[in-house]
Amino acid sequence: MAWTYLEEELVKARERPRPRKDMYEKMVAVDPGAPTPEEHAQGAVTKPRYMQWRETMSSTSTLGFRIEGIKKADGTCNTNFKKTQALEQVTKVLEDFLDGDHIILQKYVARLEELREALEVSPFFKTHEVVGSSLLFVHDHTGLAKVWMIDFGKTVALPDHQTLSHRLPWAEGNREDGYLWGLDNMICLLQGLAQS
Repeated sequence: MAWTYLEEELVKARERPRPRKDMYEKMVAVDPGAPTPEEHAQGAVTKPRYMQWRETMSSTSTLGFRIEGIKKADGTCNTNFKKTQALEQVTKVLEDFLDGDHIILQKYVARLEELREALEVSPFFKTHEVVGSSLLFVHDHTGLAKVWMIDFGKTVALPDHQTLSHRLPWAEGNREDGYLWGLDNMICLLQGLAQS
């Protein structure tokens, strides 16, 4: 499973667990049945509880990535993907985003494959926890299509001599972020769309 928060965030939140009303409200807004009876009674959840719950609600837990938002050329914008979890749901969202343009789709696949190759040999990437980084997909009516890695605010160097595969499942203490696992799944999904 991929994670979108730093290992140290979880450790800090566990050292001083305090119930938070804001996180409870976010949780209830997505799934009113998610909080336990005790959390409902308090009207609050701890940050570790919220962070772990959030990961299981989206496709982060099943695919290693989630869709945060889509803005289309017609000006429509959608950021309601908090419960988009199943492969079929994610595929439908991406089909809508691509609007059947196989040339754009092929360009995205090629760019993601280039990105994966670069990351697999990067000494920096192997020695850093890359959490919360996003991929920004942009295309236009002329056929221009690009993908960029953005949001490196939570990128942290690992202790000396530690490296990550970025494909192993996260377990507390291993600092694996699942970045390449998510990228592999994104490439596979888009390749499947290209063949349909």
